[in-house]
Amino acid sequence: MTTLVHTRADLAAALDAATGEIAVVMTMGALHEGHRRLMRVARERSAFVLVTIFVNPLQFGPGEDYERYPRTLDDDLAACRAEGVSVVFAPGRDDVYPDGAPSVTMHPGPLGEILEGASRPGHFAGMLTVVEKLLMLTRADVAYFGEKDYQQLALIRRMVRDLELPAEIVGVPTVREEDGLALSSRNRYLSPEERRAALALSRALREGAAQGDPEAVLAVAQKILSEEPGVRPDYLALTGADLGPAPAEGPARLLVAARVGATRLIDNVPLTLLKGA
Repeated sequence: MTTLVHTRADLAAALDAATGEIAVVMTMGALHEGHRRLMRVARERSAFVLVTIFVNPLQFGPGEDYERYPRTLDDDLAACRAEGVSVVFAPGRDDVYPDGAPSVTMHPGPLGEILEGASRPGHFAGMLTVVEKLLMLTRADVAYFGEKDYQQLALIRRMVRDLELPAEIVGVPTVREEDGLALSSRNRYLSPEERRAALALSRALREGAAQGDPEAVLAVAQKILSEEPGVRPDYLALTGADLGPAPAEGPARLLVAARVGATRLIDNVPLTLLKGA
């Protein structure tokens, strides 16, 4: 039985009744198979799984899609029930920010100024602020996040480590459609033609990652993106696994962001660089 709560008081009552480890999956709703995979992974370890559904205004910049971001609570609840979620916390803005927009927020530091941070100023400060609040409100022992938002995951891990927050952060590999497109709540904005064009992102990452040499990785991926007129790249970056400089050899990450029509999509893959490849 999945319990839906909206207020801090009702959430606290539900948590008081919980036994064992509290596992949390934080979402903005419009749940898809990627979110459901997070719930299933959480359920494999913890008997009590809590899902948060909150479209956080702090992480949307001017001109971004806060107002049109899909809100599908009834469908989301059905998905949570099907996955055996214990509690869904779907607060209103005043429940999360009772004093209005906070004057003190989380500063993401240097890692928050590159890639998505450079393209979306203020985004990560808003994201980290709400994640910290929700970690505290939900009393999370462990929280699960998808690797599709890889920079977000890296920053949350850094925040938890630097501030010594009492929660374990677990990353779960990206879930994809059969044709390779990374699952995203924003995919529903794409027309059929735009969706076909969007496949260039995952193909660029996949074929780029198959190369061992850093220059070849970027050259192959960039060529694929440039050959798709429906894709307007924002960035294509090869980094270390921690989003620092790419190593000469060893684990690395290839990340991309691009606009397809009016929709901005991101994706990434892990890879291993080989010296002399």
